[in-house]
Amino acid sequence: MRCAGTSLNSKLVSHQREFFAGIVTDAVLTLDADSLDVSMVGIKKVHGGSTTDSQLVTGVAFKKTFSYAGFEQQPKSFDHPKVMLLNLELELKAEKDNAEVRVNSTADYQAIVDAEWGIIYAKLAACVNTGAKVVLSRLAIGDVATQYFADRDIFCAGRVAEEDMRRVQRAVGGSVQTTVNHLKDGGADILGECGRFEERQLGKERYNVFTGCPKAKSATIIVRGGSDQFLEESERSLHDAIMIVRRAIKHPTAVPGGGAIEMDLSRHIRAAAVKIEGKDQLIMSAYARALEVIPRTLCDNAGFDSTEVLNKLRAAHASADGNHCYGVDLDSASVVDTWAKAVWEPAVVKLNALAAATEAACQILAVDETIKNPKSEQPGAPGPPGGGGRGGGMGGMMNRGGRGVRRMR
Repeated sequence: MRCAGTSLNSKLVSHQREFFAGIVTDAVLTLDADSLDVSMVGIKKVHGGSTTDSQLVTGVAFKKTFSYAGFEQQPKSFDHPKVMLLNLELELKAEKDNAEVRVNSTADYQAIVDAEWGIIYAKLAACVNTGAKVVLSRLAIGDVATQYFADRDIFCAGRVAEEDMRRVQRAVGGSVQTTVNHLKDGGADILGECGRFEERQLGKERYNVFTGCPKAKSATIIVRGGSDQFLEESERSLHDAIMIVRRAIKHPTAVPGGGAIEMDLSRHIRAAAVKIEGKDQLIMSAYARALEVIPRTLCDNAGFDSTEVLNKLRAAHASADGNHCYGVDLDSASVVDTWAKAVWEPAVVKLNALAAATEAACQILAVDETIKNPKSEQPGAPGPPGGGGRGGGMGGMMNRGGRGVRRMR
């Protein structure tokens, strides 16, 4: 939870970081402990209300889809219902443009109409006979089907988003059906089931909520806010916090943030560098200076005097009290024990960042020579593929010498 709060500390929702940190932590802990699949955590944005009106739904929730007449007559809640998932249309389809059917009598025309109605009613009867109480489809469910299901106390929703349909399938079980011709008695491989289904009013919108799902644990975060920009930024912030919490659970080791780890590593590397002779000492000293970029950047972004704050950090880490958790305090423009202040970061994130940065620096330093085609310097000579774009200035960079780079003729 403290790692989630640290992630949200610099976001737009920082004033409610403790509230959202609790929601994010509970959402991740709801998932299966073995996989911690974050794709089973949905974030839905609802206009209106305060940020503290946001809530966590332990299950799958999605916004009510477009509905036809007869929808209000359908039941809005079930206990232990069977759920059918479809990927086909349940409505009368208009003929293609310029389609033509010639008949000799009105009886022939009526036979065609009756056949169309017979097809749609046969599909609806097949769905009802499975015993499903909730029918969801990625495609449209027309007004005839909506009224047909309402008369038989069945809830239906068409045009369900693909992401929501996938989460529902993984949570309740069953499989998405593309035809109803083979349906008889709905088996476990066809129908899913949940503990409770209900339709809730959230703000000005209605949401379909599935809870008590047996197949896979899922969670949905309902974010409330007044503007699209705030809701979009809140969604991105919560996603970052979810990934941090997941990483912290998988690797339950944390380190103090605020640049404390970087400053302490820099101090140790400087102390080790003075004991080494030769050019290796310069490399280690440069690496130690590079680590100080993190706390320096934090100070610059906060508008502090980075030189003054870094001097305080060096003094704090060199003190004899043995506490090496001092980092940048963005509240007082000074230094603070970031571990005691609960500014934490997962240790695996730091390890990966240091390894990636070190490998990138080694790759750049490994470039000792550059080879250039002399013919490319002639007027009118074609440039390299893609050289006319934003990277067209690389030729000029090759003409200039630099550290570790020598021009070869």
